[in-house]
Amino acid sequence: MTKVDDIRARALNELRRFEVLMSEGHFDYGNGYHGPAYLNPHQLLRYPSTIWRLAQDLLDIVPEDVTAPADVVAGPATGGALLAHTIAGLLDSRRSLSHPPSCFAPFEKNGKTPYLRPFYQRLVKDRRVLIADDVRNTGQMVAKCADLVREAGGTILAVVCICDRLEAIADPGVPVYPLIQYPAPPNYPAADCPLCKAGTPITRF
Repeated sequence: MTKVDDIRARALNELRRFEVLMSEGHFDYGNGYHGPAYLNPHQLLRYPSTIWRLAQDLLDIVPEDVTAPADVVAGPATGGALLAHTIAGLLDSRRSLSHPPSCFAPFEKNGKTPYLRPFYQRLVKDRRVLIADDVRNTGQMVAKCADLVREAGGTILAVVCICDRLEAIADPGVPVYPLIQYPAPPNYPAADCPLCKAGTPITRF
């Protein structure tokens, strides 16, 4: 097992231990579908130390030639922004004291649409940006965030995330580095859900 494999295996155990990855249940996803697994990024928000450890692991598996040039780390609210803020601080802890400090830029949301406030548009202009998010599902959120950075005059280096569900339909146009990859299990229309038919109660949390 390589060092990267070891880091990823440890991270997967952490996600299970803190019930971020819930893989043995019966979940109602709220969109007409049910399934046996759920990724709950909000569990990460309870413990800042968990985000810190996972961010450390993430930086350990991303090539240094990707992270070294980063001027700004940006992420969508809420989980992505917290991860981005943590990564920006950790990057500074790995650099010389003479290196300019990393900046942080949050993408806010209007409904499900991300946007950058004018202050942060000016911050990313002519700078190299690393985008961070907690869970990559369809990939549409980070793709939209990447477009916002480009529109503001910034350059995207890469996207990093804690978990990639391997079901992305949108491409941010740059490499994506996940800490772990967890393929989405089959989902079922609620009317045809085998878990419902077996009498398995909906998992509540």
